[in-house]
Parts: sequence; C-alpha cells; structure tokens
Amino acid sequence: MVKPIIQLYPVLPATDEATRGALRPIGRNAELYQDVVHGMTDIVKAADDLGFWGISTIEHHFHSEGYEVSPSPSILNAYWAGQVRNARIGALGYTMSSQDPFRVAENTAIIDHLARGRSFVGFSRGYQARWTDILGQHAGVEATLSPAGMTDQERIELGDRLAAESSADRRNRDMFEENVDLVLRSWTSESITNDGYWQVPVHPERAKAWGMAPTTSRLGAPGEVDENGVIQRVSVVPAPLQKPHPPVFVASAASQETVEYAARRGFIPAFFSSTARAAQFGDVYVDVAKEAGREVVRGQNMAMVRWMQIGDTDAQARAAVEAYDLEMYRNLYRPLTPRMPLDEADPVQSVLDSGLWTAGTIDAVREQFVEQWKLLPAEYCVLIFHYAQQPKESVIRNLELFMKHVKPELDKLTPYER
Repeated sequence: MVKPIIQLYPVLPATDEATRGALRPIGRNAELYQDVVHGMTDIVKAADDLGFWGISTIEHHFHSEGYEVSPSPSILNAYWAGQVRNARIGALGYTMSSQDPFRVAENTAIIDHLARGRSFVGFSRGYQARWTDILGQHAGVEATLSPAGMTDQERIELGDRLAAESSADRRNRDMFEENVDLVLRSWTSESITNDGYWQVPVHPERAKAWGMAPTTSRLGAPGEVDENGVIQRVSVVPAPLQKPHPPVFVASAASQETVEYAARRGFIPAFFSSTARAAQFGDVYVDVAKEAGREVVRGQNMAMVRWMQIGDTDAQARAAVEAYDLEMYRNLYRPLTPRMPLDEADPVQSVLDSGLWTAGTIDAVREQFVEQWKLLPAEYCVLIFHYAQQPKESVIRNLELFMKHVKPELDKLTPYER
C-alpha cells in the first residue's frame, strides 16, 4: 500500500503579488500567521481522519516574503502530536548542514514520545543561501547545488567557479553526513564520542573538571568522566520510543550521491524531481542497497514528492494552479532551481511541464499518478500544498479526492506492507 504524507509549509496568503508587496514584510505579519498556524490544525486533523500515513512540515528561515514560514519544525510537530490519533508526525526536513545535531536528536526523540512512537524524521542538505549561509557560518558551511547533479550547460556556465562550488558542496555534504551520523548515534547509543567538526570530548586545552563528576561516575552512563572528573563521553537523552529509531527520510533533488548515501544507510530518499529522474535514481538505490547487503525492489523504501490540484474540470484545476501555486513557482522555486521552465506566455503550463505537478479532473489526476507509479512504484507519496495561499477547505477537498479516487489505484502498484 502506498503511504501518503501531506507536507505543510505554510505560506502566508495574499490575493496577488501587489497585495503581498503592500504588506511587506508579510512574513512578520503576526495576525496572518496566527490564523495560518491554527488553520493548519484543521488540515492535520482531516488528514489523520482520512488515513494519511504521515503529516509533515519543513525547515526554512527568514522568509520575509511569506512563502515558507516554517522556522521550527520541532515545535509544530510537538503540537500536532497531540492533535492526531493514528497519523505519524514528522518533518521533511531538518537542514543538517547548519543544524546542531544534538538538539535535533533531543527534540525529535521527545516528539517521538509525544506522538507515542508515531513519528518520522527527515534530513536535507540546504540549498537556500540566504539562511543556510548565515546559520551555517560558524561551521564554514554554505548552501550549494550539487555539481554532481548539474547539466552540462550549467557546468559550462559555472566555468572557473566549478572547483569552488565543488569544494563548498563537499564541505556541506561532509557536515551533513557527520551531523546525521551524530543524530543516529545519539538516538541509539548509551553514550557517544566524536572526532570531527564536533568534538566530544572537547579539545584537551579546553577541558575542565565536571562539578558533578562523582555523581556522574556513579549514576551516569559508564565512561562519561575520567579519573580526573573530565568529561569523556556524552549521553544524549531521552532515547526515542521507536527502536532502533524513527524512520529517516532524506530529501533528494538532483544529486545521485545523495541517493547512494540514503541506500547505504537504509534511509528513505524523497525525490523532489521529475518521474524520469526519480525512476533513474530508484534503480541506483536498489543497486547500492544490494551492495550494502539490503534487498529492496524498485520503489520500496522510496518517496515521490508531488504538488497536486484536482478540479471538476481541467480548467478549474489550471485556475487553482494559477491562484495557489504559480506565484511560488515563479518567485521561489524557479529562481533557486533555474532548470525549471517558465514561458510567460503560458506560465501555468510551465508549472505543469516542470514534471512536479499533477493537475486536472479526478480521472486525469488518477491517470497521471498511475503512469508515474508504473515508472517508479514509490512506497511513499508526499503531497505538497501551498496552504494558506490555498485555503484549507480546498486543501482538505484535494486530500479527500486523493484518498478516495487515487490511492486505491496506487495501492495496487505498491505491494508493501503498511
């Protein structure tokens, strides 16, 4: 059975770009955010009632334009955990190149307890320079678009900058992988050490005796302090409720290296990409997982990410794309991932041609999903809506139609146990 996940950003709504400009910076509009953050709860409860496998948010900072106002996924997840009965709560995800891995491990473990073991966690590398570069500055990390995923034309355009971009990408990836490893070890190990970007214990010249050393040596994790009372290891508490840990997703757009990494670790890649690229990456995932000693079939342990609009007619669906998605596509997605098409003579069609949207009548959307799942029968389907640019009633109706008319057909193509 396919496992559907709804992803909520949220977007602070404006009737048009001129209104958004008149309210600038709309991202700080407290009255709007108050309405939006509580309106999300109605969507969360509806998704739970409809049988969604998961409910997710995202980490983005400093969105003064109001497009992705979700700086603290942990807080939203903790609140939602008390609103649902069956759905899993999570985030897709924490940008680990610029995150504190110990705080992520602690926060997500607490969320797992609040959700009574119904949680999942997602990780990403960070591609938005405005905030990744600022929050990652103390580690020397900056946002990158992986050169491994660039087209030949993009490599030509970068020219002499390609080596610098590759170096920055390597540091971003190294920090990402070390921080994810620290989260996993913090979840699963009684105590940990680390010798990398993060030092546990701290460098010897900074070491000092721990005031509670006698107590810690008797009651803490074994080996936390040495005979001089200096910290040698740390025990990250609490441990998550799920054993060995909550399911882990990794965002993947254009980098095969990320897919290979997820396959080796047993993580779930979430493909923010066209179906053709996702299908290609799906084959890579199966092969690399097998090399790592894990047997999966195509689509198993993988997630396809899609934006969706269902209308009574194709014209209604296109109108929904224009009203709820086009501004974000034009002003957010395309500037940050310039390979997306944009023809101002028919911008809605450009959105649909990006390979990330399914839109049309119920029958048309069902057919689009089925054809995509024939290419890659992904175990998870992540649906993104630009709530509250799209009213909650419209989002909920789309969820209902998907669960009633689309999911049953995808279930036939995904014979994985729930």
